[in-house]
Amino acid sequence: MTRKAPILEFDDDRSAILMPDPYRFAKSGPIPARAVLCFFKDVFDTLIAEGKLTKLGNLNSEIGENPLYSYLIDGKPISVLHPGVGAPLAAGFLEELIAVGVTKYIVCGGCGVLNHEIAAGHPVILTGAIRDEGTSYHYLPPTREVKANLKGVAALEKVFSDAGLEYRTGKTWTTDAIYRETKGKRNIRMEDGCDVVEMEAAAFFAVAQFREVTLGQVVYGGDLVIPEGWDGRAWHKRGDDRRLMFEMAAKAVMNL
Repeated sequence: MTRKAPILEFDDDRSAILMPDPYRFAKSGPIPARAVLCFFKDVFDTLIAEGKLTKLGNLNSEIGENPLYSYLIDGKPISVLHPGVGAPLAAGFLEELIAVGVTKYIVCGGCGVLNHEIAAGHPVILTGAIRDEGTSYHYLPPTREVKANLKGVAALEKVFSDAGLEYRTGKTWTTDAIYRETKGKRNIRMEDGCDVVEMEAAAFFAVAQFREVTLGQVVYGGDLVIPEGWDGRAWHKRGDDRRLMFEMAAKAVMNL
């Protein structure tokens, strides 16, 4: 008897043995239904130093407490969380936020760049993701890619356009293995239409679709991942770009 690879054995049962439990979440007040998931710890450190984040509670994993904050945008609160790194943890935290009533999300982060044309720091609003990770296959039937939510894309495009900021839209390659981004796979992903590479978008899009919430994602051009060799382009030191991505994400989530 021949069986499929386990990753292809999709089960559409909407219940599971373990489900996110909103009552396990210790909170100090109401949780805003709009959230920015921001990958930039330095932005969190700056916002805390400026007194602009109010702690609401913690999400937890074996790496410790992961604080959930409230942030005011035009006098209205949104939730703000670092989603961890990698699709499984990020999807788990997203599930737990959905369980406590957060229904609208904008994600901001960085990415590796496959397309030479994308400069370091340039914003890319994601329109879809090639599913080269594992988490998304537990939320949607096997397909090569997953589309981003059109409302999330539109909300991001509006704030960048209104601000007069240049941006591009594009597809990402979501992979679990940063040290297995080979020349051959990079070429295939370019043929698939991918401009960038990162680790979470396909899972975010899949969870959001499965749980019927709205989510958009913007990344900025970081390290260059090309056959001629890797170029870090000081991607992690672009403080102004990272703060800008957060501010634009906060404005965009208010448009959802």
